[in-house]
Amino acid sequence: MSQVKKISGKAIAVEGNDIDTDRIIPASFLRCVTFDGLGEHVFADDRIQTNGQHPFDQPQYQDASILVVNNNFGCGSSREHAPQALAKWGIKAIVGQSYAEIFFGNCVAIGVPCVIASPEEVQQLQTLVQENPEASLTVDLESMSVKVDNLSIPVEMNEGSRQSFLEGTWDNCGQLVSNAEQVKVTATKLPYVNWQSA
Repeated sequence: MSQVKKISGKAIAVEGNDIDTDRIIPASFLRCVTFDGLGEHVFADDRIQTNGQHPFDQPQYQDASILVVNNNFGCGSSREHAPQALAKWGIKAIVGQSYAEIFFGNCVAIGVPCVIASPEEVQQLQTLVQENPEASLTVDLESMSVKVDNLSIPVEMNEGSRQSFLEGTWDNCGQLVSNAEQVKVTATKLPYVNWQSA
């Protein structure tokens, strides 16, 4: 399992409350069999409407790995394509005021930590990112802070999710695969599982 303790890199800010999963990845891109290629379509409709002025279109943010958002990010339908699209684009961590619960869980499942900061501090980070796109942020899950230059902002995350990142146990599927023999042993003890025919 892979531990996630610190994520460092340039950041990209998307402002606005209640940005839902349909805006993050429009329904027209949900016909894919795998998540490959979703990254290029993240915020597709918003990007069309802003004629190339959306942050995800601007050249100074193309190698950003930390997304800074506002309140109730990822609300709406529970589509796991939304965090997958962000991750395929290159996002490795998200800093925001709050997240929809299912979106947060889907992010944890693919190893993308979502930390919470106060509205004032999120705004401070968004302004900083817009004024200095080259700034490097560090999301530190050990100290529970976001650091940039001389600024250190306290952040929050539920302790269960935090520990799963620090211990490298966030990948449930990976844990099952790496413990396949133990799974088989357990399955043979269950009266309702015929492992031989599985």
